[in-house]
Amino acid sequence: MTRPAASLKSRTIELINNGAPPAYYRLLALPLDGTSSPRLTAGRARRMKPALSRPPPFLMHLKIVGSPLPHIPWQPRPAGNQDLIWRYDANPVIGRRPLPRVTGIYNSAVVPWKDGFIGVFRTEGMDRVPHLHVGRSADGLKFTFEPKPIDFRCDDPEVRKHEYAYDPRVTLIDGVHYVTWCNGYHGPTIGIARTTDFVNFEQLENAFLPYNRNGVLFPRKFDGKFLMLSRPSDTGHTPFGDIFISETPDLVHWGRHRHVAGRGGPWWQGTKIGAGPSPIETSEGWLLLYHGVTTTCNGFVYSMGGMLLDLEQPWKVIACAKEPFLVPEAPYELTGFVPGVCFPVGCLCDAATGRLAIYYGAADTFSALCFGQADELVQFIKDNPLKT
Repeated sequence: MTRPAASLKSRTIELINNGAPPAYYRLLALPLDGTSSPRLTAGRARRMKPALSRPPPFLMHLKIVGSPLPHIPWQPRPAGNQDLIWRYDANPVIGRRPLPRVTGIYNSAVVPWKDGFIGVFRTEGMDRVPHLHVGRSADGLKFTFEPKPIDFRCDDPEVRKHEYAYDPRVTLIDGVHYVTWCNGYHGPTIGIARTTDFVNFEQLENAFLPYNRNGVLFPRKFDGKFLMLSRPSDTGHTPFGDIFISETPDLVHWGRHRHVAGRGGPWWQGTKIGAGPSPIETSEGWLLLYHGVTTTCNGFVYSMGGMLLDLEQPWKVIACAKEPFLVPEAPYELTGFVPGVCFPVGCLCDAATGRLAIYYGAADTFSALCFGQADELVQFIKDNPLKT
């Protein structure tokens, strides 16, 4: 990417609205010299406040496949902050004891729903056995929760059998929301369910044999097939782990397993890695947020990183950032049931502006929120790739 000419005073973001022809929303969202207001260049757009406190170093012309989300939870980057990702200043969004006899809600997925937001949340009671609950919010910041765990419906009692459920992801595909989670079936595997109303959940076959975690679906099909990222594991805390991809025509029969990315390289992801929220489709590739883990004398430390995957062959990595976007530093990330954890699971994206609101688990106790710009993350990944 070359530097823009001096006359180019803005960053441009375009929206492809779910495969629509190029009647894009085109915004000049931020003047590089910071002296004038955002200007409209083509298509339909609305006047915006500048999202950044510093100009990006390059002109990133990024197309994002998705829908506008004008009510996305958002805070501008604090003045003087040079980080790619910045934290919500009222974190954690979900604190201790959010429900009676529940010690924490964390590692949970939030998606747009009607005029607000809805999600599937990991809860842990006093016995520390994890369950999944539905939560709702008008603004993506304050949530109310169903008091009882999700009652998954399944005709097969062998699949229906419940041991534990945690770390859910929620992905919208062709008008149906699919929930994937770490499901207890003689060890951890990937459970799958689908819903159209977040009231009735149909549980499907487990995707894989034990042992597996971090099952994350892509938000569209590839030649009629579903694709899922996962991280083979063991029965315990798994001191290893790479990301793989698998495909299925029917969410029952899985195959064509391919290696995507491995641990190692920088120390921050030297122990294991795992996919985070559902990948975001952009003109530069699939933007995948993921967690990387290092082992210290005090145990595991979880940080958030990013990589770009090929659009049509997403088992091929275009580039992986050599540095993490977010590391445990805040008190609620360093103090809790498992100190030193930033675990990204849900991500809201406003395709019209590139704004991201990322939900992550903090210290296996809290739910926290951070913000970023998709074009900045993509540019950083391309400019600072991990050398393999």
